[in-house]
Amino acid sequence: MGKTLYLDCTSGISGDMFAAALLDLGASEERLRAALASLPLGGYDLRVSRVSKAGLDCCDFDVALDTLHENHDHDMAYLHGHDRLHEHDGEDGHHHEHAHHHEVHHAEEHGHDAEHGHCHKHDHDHRGEPHHHHGHHHEHRGPADIDAMIDAGSLAEGAKALAHRIVDVLAHAEAKAHGVSLDEVHFHEVGAVDSIVDIVSAAVLVDDLGIDRVLVPQLVDGCGTIRCQHGIIPVPVPATLNIVQQHGLPLSVCGVEGELVTPTGAAIVAAIASGFELPARFRVEKVGIGAGKRAYERPSILRAMLIDELFPLDAPAARENAACSSQMPLVSAGEPTVDAAYAGPVVRLECDIDDAPGEVLAYAAERLREAGAREVHWVPVYAKKGRPAWQLQVVAVPDDIERLEGIIFAETTTIGIRRWECERTVLARSESSVTTPWGTVRVKTVDLPDGSRRVSPEYEDSAALARAAGIPLQKVMDAVQLGIMGTDS
Repeated sequence: MGKTLYLDCTSGISGDMFAAALLDLGASEERLRAALASLPLGGYDLRVSRVSKAGLDCCDFDVALDTLHENHDHDMAYLHGHDRLHEHDGEDGHHHEHAHHHEVHHAEEHGHDAEHGHCHKHDHDHRGEPHHHHGHHHEHRGPADIDAMIDAGSLAEGAKALAHRIVDVLAHAEAKAHGVSLDEVHFHEVGAVDSIVDIVSAAVLVDDLGIDRVLVPQLVDGCGTIRCQHGIIPVPVPATLNIVQQHGLPLSVCGVEGELVTPTGAAIVAAIASGFELPARFRVEKVGIGAGKRAYERPSILRAMLIDELFPLDAPAARENAACSSQMPLVSAGEPTVDAAYAGPVVRLECDIDDAPGEVLAYAAERLREAGAREVHWVPVYAKKGRPAWQLQVVAVPDDIERLEGIIFAETTTIGIRRWECERTVLARSESSVTTPWGTVRVKTVDLPDGSRRVSPEYEDSAALARAAGIPLQKVMDAVQLGIMGTDS
């Protein structure tokens, strides 16, 4: 059975923090080092150690660059754009190109300079441009270069696919931020050695732990400004905002001045998140804490937890009831309430796709449902030139349209979406619950026009009880129906 990972991003997330948290959860450092060693990439030394943050024991993941790749760190005021007069002698009035390496996060990320503006359209020649040198020798790689490097490594197929996806998320975000095509994107961040290590490490560690579900209730970013290669920009930075918008990620902004969510961190979340809501009750199996590098007002840590969802049967009282298999079902107290979420008009979104593989289509549908779509359907159709294709049909409330369209454009190959508002007739519906010998099952009640009612047990609750008690599903559902009949008499 796969594992569920809960990411607590209340202090943000970056690539190095994520890698550190997963190593702390028990992912294999040995397998990670072997995977990284197989890449055609040098110029760094990977250091994994223990550090203390706010008195908490944490794992620290640090990519120490050699002298050809590293830059110099500066004070927080400079990185946040507060010291506009801060310059170095002999630099022709420039700011030592703080953007030529990596992220400004928590040591942004590995104790180097700020990186934003890390991709741009190269309409100029770098030869003879003093502001691109200052003694540093950074490679500007495009997405295709990074993908080729990943393919050249000895990585598991799942890890390779995830690494490619993280790069793709970043590439689209940077292309949008700078108004260029994907072919014109050249990364400072992704092209930097430490960022490539972060991306590949994230993919390898997720695959190594066997994680198949990731829950991220929120991303908390800071505020203020940050200094990048091309000037001072606001936080959250454009690339991070683009990722949040394109992938429907839940974002909140706190009062901490500084960048808590980096583009790499946001891209990792976009690539792996399965949902944004925690179960009502769960058991924490293990906790990993990854350390950031800078000292902000709140602890610079990322907590990663392996959790197991708890169903009603796991409660002691429910276990007691399960032992009394002859006990008659009881209807729970309390009046059912009408579900107002089903009232009002809806909008139907539709597009035809004939050039995407099945797994991509399935993933897109999953993302749409998680983002609030009321219905998601794939319908087989014939496209132009008689080609077999799939028609995506999404039903949603008007407030969700922009977010859902962003997911459709990001996750599928369509270049256009049809939409129209639909009127509908909705029957009143309510919810109550029935207690059986094996636990509680929610039931839905629909009031029909002739005054009668139609009642149906919630499948997920019934199936969970059947599995836990080792009995047929039909036995649980029969007990629920018996309880419903008892209330009607």
